[in-house]
Amino acid sequence: MSGKVRNRSAANADSVPGSVSCDERILRDCHNMYTQPDSGLITIAQSVGVTLLPPRKKITVMLMGNHSAGKSSFINWYIEEHIQRTGVAIETQGFTFVTSGRKRESLTGNATLHLYPHFKPLQEFKGVSEYLGTEICTSRQKRFSLVTFVDTPGLVDGDMKYPFDVDQAILWLGDLCDLILVFFDPMGQALCKRTLNIVEMLNEKHGDRLRFYLSKADEAGGESDRQRVMMQIVQELCKRPGLNKCGFDMPTIYVPNTNKPSRCVNQIEEVCRTIEKTINQTVQNTLNSLEKDCELISEAITDTLDNDRQCSVDNRRARCKGCALGLLGFTIPLLMLAALVLGSLSKEMLDMVLGADGTEALTVYLAPVVRAFESVSGEMQLYVCGGLVLLSFILLILSRFSSRTKATLSGKQKRQLQEKLEYVQEVVKSKKKELYEEYLRQSVGDQDMS
Repeated sequence: MSGKVRNRSAANADSVPGSVSCDERILRDCHNMYTQPDSGLITIAQSVGVTLLPPRKKITVMLMGNHSAGKSSFINWYIEEHIQRTGVAIETQGFTFVTSGRKRESLTGNATLHLYPHFKPLQEFKGVSEYLGTEICTSRQKRFSLVTFVDTPGLVDGDMKYPFDVDQAILWLGDLCDLILVFFDPMGQALCKRTLNIVEMLNEKHGDRLRFYLSKADEAGGESDRQRVMMQIVQELCKRPGLNKCGFDMPTIYVPNTNKPSRCVNQIEEVCRTIEKTINQTVQNTLNSLEKDCELISEAITDTLDNDRQCSVDNRRARCKGCALGLLGFTIPLLMLAALVLGSLSKEMLDMVLGADGTEALTVYLAPVVRAFESVSGEMQLYVCGGLVLLSFILLILSRFSSRTKATLSGKQKRQLQEKLEYVQEVVKSKKKELYEEYLRQSVGDQDMS
C-alpha cells in the first residue's frame, strides 16, 4: 500500500482530547471490577477456589500476509500516524504491537511482555523475544483506542531464514487474537505457499476470525488484471480443502492517495466496519462473561457455606458418637473396679455405708453377675477380666477416631463470605445491568428499553 499519512497533530485534530467512548468505558469498568485489589472478582473468586481471568480492555487484531502486502501501511492509515516502516523490502522482521497510549513510546521485548503478560508464553519460542516490540502512540482515530494491532513478519518462500519459528509463533498468536486480517497483494507474492499453509492451519481452529483482502488493489493494473489476480488467488485457496467454503469474500482495498487517484473500487472502509463489529461483539461477550462469572462466584460461595453447615452437623454427630463410645469405654473398667472394691468389703461395712436396704438391693442386682463369675474357673476369670479390659481399650480407640471433626469456618469468615455474596449479587450485577443498558442505548431508543 502507498499513500501519504497525516502527521500527528492533524491526525488528532478530529478527536476531543481525553474523550472516552462508551465502549471503551464499558470495557475499562468491566476490567476494573475484576482487578480491584480488595473487592475485585478475581480476589473474591480466589477466596472460594475459583480462578478467573480479567477481560482485556482492547481487542487484538493480527495482520498477516506475504512481505510488502501492505500490512504496516494499513496500520499507519488506520491510526493516521506514520508508526510502522513501509516499503518493498521486508521491513517488519519481528512482531510489533501497535497500541494507543498517553504518549509516543517504543518498547522492547521485555517491556512488551510486561505490558501484555498474556503473551509471555511467546518467550518459549526461541529467538522471538529479541524480535518483539511495541509502538505506543497518542492517536485516537477511528476505534484505535480499543484496538491493539499485531504486525507480523512478511512471509516468503524459498531460502529465507527467520531468526525464530515464524509459522508456529503466528499460529500461537492466532489463538489469542480476536480478528485475523490476511492481506494478499497482486504483485506476484499472493500465492506464497508459506502464507497459504499458515492460513489453512489457522482456518481449522479460528475460521470465524479470518478475513481475506486483496491489498494494493490500485497497483494491479486495469479491472481485467485485478479480476485475473483474484481468480488466481481464489483458485489457489479453493485447492485447500479447509478454505474451500461458500460465502468466500475478498474485498479489494488500498490506501487512498490524493496524489495518485485510482478508479479501482476501494473497500478499505469494510475493514474498519469489520473491526467495529469485532469491538461490539467483544463488548457483548465481556458483559455476558461478567454475568456468568458472577453466577460462578455466587454458586461457589453458596456451596462453601452449605458445605460448612453440613460439616458443622457432621461434627456434632461425631462428637456425640465419640462421647458415647468413650463413656462406654470408661464405664467397663469403673464397674470392674467398683465390683472389686465392694467384693473386698464386709457385710457390716456395706450396711454402714449403704444401709440395710441399699445392701440388699445391691446384692439382688449383682447376684446374677456374681454367680456367673463364680461358675468359671479362676484362670477363666482372668481371661474374662482381660477381655473386658481389651474391649474397654478398643472402645476408647473408636471414641478417639469417631470424635474427629472437619475444619469449619469461623464466624468472621462466614460473615465475610456472606458480604462477598451480597456484593456480587447486588453491586456487581447491578453495575453490569447499567453497563448493558448504556451499551444498548447507543443503538436503540429509550422507548425500546424495558
